[in-house]
Amino acid sequence: MSDLSSRTTEHLDYPFLLVTHMVCADQQIHSEESKALRELATQIGASQRTLAEMEKILAQEENQLSVEDLAPKVSPGEQSEAMSQMLAIAYVDGFCSALERQMAEQVAGIWNWPTGEVQRQLAEVGAFTDTRFIGEHNQQQKVSFGARFLTGADSLLSRALVDNVAKLTGSEQKVEQIRREILLTGPEYDEAIRQCAVIADEDYKFAELALKRALLALSNLGKNIQVAIEDIKHKTGGKGQATTAKEVAKQFEDTRNSLSAEIIKEIESVRESLRAKERALNHFSITFMGRTKAGKSTLHAIVTDDGWDAIGVGKQRTTRFNRVYEWKNIRIIDTPGIGAPGGKSDEEIAKSIIDESDVICYVVTNDSIQESEFAFLRLLKEKAKPLIILLNVHNNLRDSRRLEHFLKNPNKMFVMDGQSGLGGHIDRIRRYAQEHYANDYFNIVPVMLLAAQLSREPEHAKKKQELFKASRMQDFLDLIRVSLVNHGAIRRSQTLLGSTVGAIDHPNKWVNQQALVYEKLTETLKNKRQTLEKQIHRAGRDSRESLQQQIVSIFQEAINAIPSFAEAYWESKENQMKSGWEQKLKSIRFEERLKAAYLENGENFNKEVQEVLEEIGNELQLIANLGGENFRFNEQDSNTFNRQALKIGGILLMAMAGLVFGPLGLGGIAVAAVGIAGSLMTWVSQKFKSKEQKRGEAVKNISTLLTEQLSKHKQATLRDAEANFSKFCDSVAVNIDAYFAELIQGLEAIATHLQEAKNKLSGTENYLNRAYAMRIIDWCTEENETLTDKRINETIHKVERDFGCNMKIATKSKVQRQKSLEDIKHILQEDISFSYLKSPTKD
Repeated sequence: MSDLSSRTTEHLDYPFLLVTHMVCADQQIHSEESKALRELATQIGASQRTLAEMEKILAQEENQLSVEDLAPKVSPGEQSEAMSQMLAIAYVDGFCSALERQMAEQVAGIWNWPTGEVQRQLAEVGAFTDTRFIGEHNQQQKVSFGARFLTGADSLLSRALVDNVAKLTGSEQKVEQIRREILLTGPEYDEAIRQCAVIADEDYKFAELALKRALLALSNLGKNIQVAIEDIKHKTGGKGQATTAKEVAKQFEDTRNSLSAEIIKEIESVRESLRAKERALNHFSITFMGRTKAGKSTLHAIVTDDGWDAIGVGKQRTTRFNRVYEWKNIRIIDTPGIGAPGGKSDEEIAKSIIDESDVICYVVTNDSIQESEFAFLRLLKEKAKPLIILLNVHNNLRDSRRLEHFLKNPNKMFVMDGQSGLGGHIDRIRRYAQEHYANDYFNIVPVMLLAAQLSREPEHAKKKQELFKASRMQDFLDLIRVSLVNHGAIRRSQTLLGSTVGAIDHPNKWVNQQALVYEKLTETLKNKRQTLEKQIHRAGRDSRESLQQQIVSIFQEAINAIPSFAEAYWESKENQMKSGWEQKLKSIRFEERLKAAYLENGENFNKEVQEVLEEIGNELQLIANLGGENFRFNEQDSNTFNRQALKIGGILLMAMAGLVFGPLGLGGIAVAAVGIAGSLMTWVSQKFKSKEQKRGEAVKNISTLLTEQLSKHKQATLRDAEANFSKFCDSVAVNIDAYFAELIQGLEAIATHLQEAKNKLSGTENYLNRAYAMRIIDWCTEENETLTDKRINETIHKVERDFGCNMKIATKSKVQRQKSLEDIKHILQEDISFSYLKSPTKD
């Protein structure tokens, strides 16, 4: 890297700005990473232009320079050290997240580095060493990661970063204590942290194993569904079966794609939960959430004495990432606002921290309490997160007269009764929150954040203590201390065991829903298959009878035309009679109407079958829609499922209609007319009969012979119509039945795989619930034994849990609780009940 001190103020420091992006990569601006970055900027003498761009990146402004803009500007000679710097700052907080590694891989790709180079660097410095246990050795290991990335680097930027890594994670770290000393000091706190560390380390092993089992179950589900459809594609039966299998496989292709997309989404959700549990391992985490401008950032600054530069009059959306502050194994996290205009991405960032939080503090204000802002609590309940609601009481204390009036009687702002009292606000908060959070076991703490903020400002130094006391912030801090010191251990188990069940419960419910839908589809298809067979038979019979009636009618019209033909041609020559009979048949459209009769009745049959299949298809689609439309009967080109079934055999009505005009067409009947003409020559040549007698006999004989011939042809046509139309109907029925059989087989295979995945996920849920139940039992009985499978099996008989709402724990022996059931419910914020399995001899 070139000497940074020689860079002009106009030049941007591209490697430094990449380091800035790495600070933001995991969507969390960690306090130590932020401090390291700013001290780094000072030590390397970053230009004003570079500092301005740094602020844009930290604030995630739209016109910031992106990673794609910056990485190509780093010269090849600077790239290796720049990558080391990015990885080093990623490890300042002791954990390199998947998103941070993803950014490193992105930059390496832009630089055209060999695949796996970033992983090689991580492996070289031992970045995959297990660092989950909390302790002094662990802290030193974290320092070594950052330092190892920069071994041999001698630029000003790298030397400054080494100094910051050592200072920020080593024993020389100094943190202003102020009131945090009250919050987080003393032997009780130290013992709580020690106990939290031990429990977290044990619980994580159970959570990790359960989540990996869930990932395997979902991954196998996707593979098994693919195999099932491939099996259908590669049927090795006869030609008809192969065609049917091919068409069914097409039908299932959208199903497979849709299910696969859902499975991938569920897998990623479980993986993210696993990453969150890993990030949460070493710290007790308190997260501030709430709508924009509710006071979260102010609360964060008051508690941590950090981030005051983001607080001020007119500040909007001060937090674009989760801002993380760590001190003595506690993490305090400030999140972007919920429900800000255009803030959907902000809300997603806020949601991303829930899994790793031990307590959620939801901030609301007394001047704008709307039900919509409490809908977010539903997600907290779905993840079984303990909740504290902080009511920020608004009053403009910047007005000196208001401030003086407030300090004379600060309790007046917190009275419950009266027109301006807080009682009505609190009742409304509890009503709205309870609707979305399922219970009202949470605390509501009224505070005046502005008063606490004023207590930290130099101009109010003389009234510092008075303002802080009047703010009632101490009530909130005391509650946090109790949550950590008294309930920290069970809170850790709630995060690592209790709420982890939710990460499995969601895909389990989805898989269960799909299993039920596919089982219902299979059952319905089996029933409809039998019904369809009867309906196709009836439709074929009706169409066949209609065709026969039309054939009889057409032949009868031809027979009716014989007398007039005989009168006209009784003394004609052979070729004249043949030509005349052909013209007579054409005049009554004999052949054309026979063909039309076949086509008409064939189409009517098809139409009836299509209507039946459409009805079945609609019914099946309604069932499929219950599962999120993963199984579809309607194709994109609007060809419905029924047409798909009908085209399988490749039967065309025109071809079928052509079958009837071999021996039965005009040619055959014309030949009969020629024979009749030959016979007439004998009658006409008789000399002793009058002309009238000859005419009468000739007409009679022609009529008789033609009638006989037409009658024979009619019977032959009816026989062939019966055989050919039945063959056509049977072919349609066979092909549709084969299609149904393959469809049912495919549905059964998918349903079986879904059921297998459901059983595995349910078993994994039960595994975690039993471990969590054991922790609850230990906490209730004030036992501190190691969590093991053996202890769980010896103690826990059964656990029934409606996740986030209630939990029934049955033990194998009576539990002597040291806590009241009401206390247990309020602390765990879930309805808990206990029972024990009695021995048969005592029943």
